[in-house]
Amino acid sequence: MDNNTIIQTDHLVKRFPIGGGHFTALEDIDLRIGKGEFTGLVGPSGSGKTTMLNIIGSLDDPSEGDAQVLGTSIKNIGARRASTLRKKHIGFIFQTYNLMPVYTVFENVEFPLLLLKMSDSERKKAVMDALEWVGLTSKVKSKPKQLSGGESQRVAIARAMVKKPELVLADEPTANLDAENSHNILRTMEKLNEELNTTFLFATHDDKVIRYLKRIIYLEDGKVVGDEQVKK
Repeated sequence: MDNNTIIQTDHLVKRFPIGGGHFTALEDIDLRIGKGEFTGLVGPSGSGKTTMLNIIGSLDDPSEGDAQVLGTSIKNIGARRASTLRKKHIGFIFQTYNLMPVYTVFENVEFPLLLLKMSDSERKKAVMDALEWVGLTSKVKSKPKQLSGGESQRVAIARAMVKKPELVLADEPTANLDAENSHNILRTMEKLNEELNTTFLFATHDDKVIRYLKRIIYLEDGKVVGDEQVKK
């Protein structure tokens, strides 16, 4: 795995037990994703997109083969090392935002930093920088119930980006947003990709997201059926 490769999978297989047999969600996946890419796993529901994202994010284990993320093998990684990988190097953006309702916007964005060794002043600067990236510095004291869907997703992006991770995994991040908010969110992520050279990997079947991608990896029935660079 060279220094420019963020994600590498080799003969990756994932099976789930069903009754007396099993369901193969991913079958013999070989992929390389480099630093700074803005890439999407694209396919219909059930094609294996989220399963792939979960393995890359060390939330699940391969059944066969391996995935290496930032030089770390996911196969048999163990809970402690997986937690360290996620805590320090990976940001997650989900379609349901996953904001903590009793916390303010500031506290929601600050939360990942509480797991790292940072001073109060360092945390405050990092949170305010992240909120400035997504245009929400005026909402620091607001609670999630006071936010629109678009604002909630921008808070989720700020939370994912606050530690400046090398890799952001985004699972259908625009699923609950209208067209205008979707484009605002995608432009924000595109800007962060360009300015911070953060690698973004999406799981999506949303045409709005697909139009922004610079590389599209097509999945169908757990297999890669296409892989194309998009000329902008």
